[in-house]
Amino acid sequence: MITLYSFPSSRSLRVAWTLEELGLDYACQHVDLAAGEARQGAHLDRHPDGKVPVLVDGDLTLFESAAICRYLAERYGEPGGLLPASLEDRARVDQWLFFTTGELEQALWTQAKHKFALPRGRRVPAVLPTAAWEFQQALEALARRFEGEGWLVGDHFSLADLLLGHTLSWAVQFKTRLPAALEAYRQRCASRPALARAVARERAAAEPA
Repeated sequence: MITLYSFPSSRSLRVAWTLEELGLDYACQHVDLAAGEARQGAHLDRHPDGKVPVLVDGDLTLFESAAICRYLAERYGEPGGLLPASLEDRARVDQWLFFTTGELEQALWTQAKHKFALPRGRRVPAVLPTAAWEFQQALEALARRFEGEGWLVGDHFSLADLLLGHTLSWAVQFKTRLPAALEAYRQRCASRPALARAVARERAAAEPA
């Protein structure tokens, strides 16, 4: 049985979304970050920094959302599904995974950390304008290669679109205005039934027993 350790509205949603796109059977185990559950021994054994997501698949325990999603798509996906059939196009998917997490997401996460995620004494509001500027720079770089028409790699939705769509939705939650074509692309990603199922699964797991 595959088990996903998750917390709603975090990066674990990417993994739940991937699991749903692949039609896999899995258990969704809520980790109460607000109550400090992630910093207790059992979860620290799964993740050295006490974060989510964590995936347990048999003897394999994985953390880092992009690595987990990539593993799931590689192990359980059909060729030409979330990962393209050709080596070259799989490399292009990886290119966009690294760009999304390394360029776009890091600027958004810097803003989130210094607005609410870090302890109050560690927040530095002065970095927020710079982080917002960094995100806009990354968005402009994205638009030089992809303006939102079609999909990132090939002619159908792939793992690259899943991570980019999720990250762009974070940007909208942070009150960032996207170019019209990218907003339309984000909405196409967000309208996928597998995402709705993933959101519902994480929320259900978080409800008191």
